[in-house]
Amino acid sequence: MLSLTDVLDARPRVEAVARQTPLDYSHTFSRMTGAAVHLKLENLQRTGSFKIRGATNRIATLSDAEREAGVVTASAGNHAQGVALAATRAGVDATIVMPEFAPISKVKATRRYGGRVVLHGVDYSEAQAKAHEIETEEGRTYVHAFDDPAVMAGQGTLGLEILDQCPDVETVVVGIGGGGLISGMATAVKARSPDTRVVGVQAAGASSLASSLEKGEIVELDSVDTIADGIATRRVGDRTFEVIRERVDEVVTVTDEEIAMAVTHLLERSKTLVEGAGAVPLAAVLSEAFDYDDEEVIVPALCGGNIDLNVLTTVLMRGLVETGRYLRIRTILKDRPGALLHLTEILVDHHTNIHAIHHDRTSKDVAMNAAEVELDLETRGEEHVADLLAALREHGYAVEVLV
Repeated sequence: MLSLTDVLDARPRVEAVARQTPLDYSHTFSRMTGAAVHLKLENLQRTGSFKIRGATNRIATLSDAEREAGVVTASAGNHAQGVALAATRAGVDATIVMPEFAPISKVKATRRYGGRVVLHGVDYSEAQAKAHEIETEEGRTYVHAFDDPAVMAGQGTLGLEILDQCPDVETVVVGIGGGGLISGMATAVKARSPDTRVVGVQAAGASSLASSLEKGEIVELDSVDTIADGIATRRVGDRTFEVIRERVDEVVTVTDEEIAMAVTHLLERSKTLVEGAGAVPLAAVLSEAFDYDDEEVIVPALCGGNIDLNVLTTVLMRGLVETGRYLRIRTILKDRPGALLHLTEILVDHHTNIHAIHHDRTSKDVAMNAAEVELDLETRGEEHVADLLAALREHGYAVEVLV
């Protein structure tokens, strides 16, 4: 079982490469939740995530023969970048297998850090299988993304930092994919501050851990589906599962909608860019996925900021929809002069900005003397949306909300 000594031994190795990232008290999220929320901004770490910590520690422990043969790993993106940079700094050749649909920004960044990228498979599990083939064929050392004691110990240095920066922390909230981060952090936190609660969070579309804990054995999902690609793993690791069972107090899940809202709030309120996996801990706090007291000192670990711009566009749009800031509707107009003007006048009266209008006279679903209209609208919150829809219906429009 991983120990505090392992994490303490890793600390000087990690500090030689990784940054100590800021801990920021958030007035905004404290007001929203009633707790005392301190954001651990690990999204500002080198390579954009905590993964540089574990990768650095693992590569530092290679033998001379292993360094000469090089390393190989599999990753959805963040571990790839961590291994690439850590290996380059140590003069070790690194091959990284990434899923074919990994965000292009993460693929390019991994190459820039010096790694040789091989794209294979639809998800992390298939990429991992390919990486093990390369391990056998080329005699490389496999650097596991999470189920490795040296990797776990390196990640645990983040827990030590939190305790140093916020000694009165009562709850630390950590995202879970394969479990390496929370295993290391829980080991450090529970050894140094036994009364501090450690809460793990998974995306609902990749939540193998709840079933695993319930059954007492690891459950592997057939597939995963979440915008939090950094934690989109089918199962936790064998070693990490044992640590989680012993040292993590509670594991909860959040939906993609809740993750999107957390990303949106962080960008708008805190001017902080975080990827889906990094926003999962704050999403759990905002959605009250676990119970906490008023004024409880909570530290959500925002552990990644490497979000692809295409994904960011989708996530922000989802966040705007969930908060009533964006609305797409469909309705039917009489196909006669002034019909569209009358509709837009109602929108103007309700201070609604029109982003786009699609006017279709040829749809088979409407009468020949009618036209189907879709409108993309900028709205000002849930109450505004409700008032607008009520006004349209009062004027006789049959409105269908599309998003």
